[in-house]
Amino acid sequence: MNKSPDMKLYLSLLLSLFFFSAISQTLNDSLKQQLIKDWGRAKVYTQEYLDAMPASKYGFRPVDSMRSFAEQMLHLASANAYFTSVNTGVRSPIFSQNLEKSPTASNRDSVEYYVNTSYDLMINSLKNMDPSKLSEILTQGSGANGRSETRLVWLMKAFEHQTHHRGQCTVYIRLQGIRPPAERLF
Repeated sequence: MNKSPDMKLYLSLLLSLFFFSAISQTLNDSLKQQLIKDWGRAKVYTQEYLDAMPASKYGFRPVDSMRSFAEQMLHLASANAYFTSVNTGVRSPIFSQNLEKSPTASNRDSVEYYVNTSYDLMINSLKNMDPSKLSEILTQGSGANGRSETRLVWLMKAFEHQTHHRGQCTVYIRLQGIRPPAERLF
């Protein structure tokens, strides 16, 4: 039986669509696994920072106008929880308060609890996330302050944010005469 040129084109397009869909799903799955791996690595790395700073120095500020070490880490934790909520819809009631200004949250045990809980929240949310949603557009803010980006971009911004604040804590640790943890790229 002879296939018409239109039928050949139709079958060719259908096969191309099938392969593109399979490749797209594989890439999304791979991205999801990489995000989970990177957030797990970031959690371990941040714990090394928490361990490096003596408990008696969690209130240390390099200058009066800066956050204390505890406040930096609590800011990181709150932002992790916020970005988890934005990206995956998973919310945690423990992050509904302003942790940075909470006098009961500034000791070492509390800071470690909130920081590690924020990483667990993100990691578990990523594990449960449908990877095909990474290309969905999310809008945060409104009007001139509104920003629309893919879910993947928002997740990458969340990762960049926690990296930034952990990096700031390098200075806090060095000012205590302590060598900060070695970089963890992998």
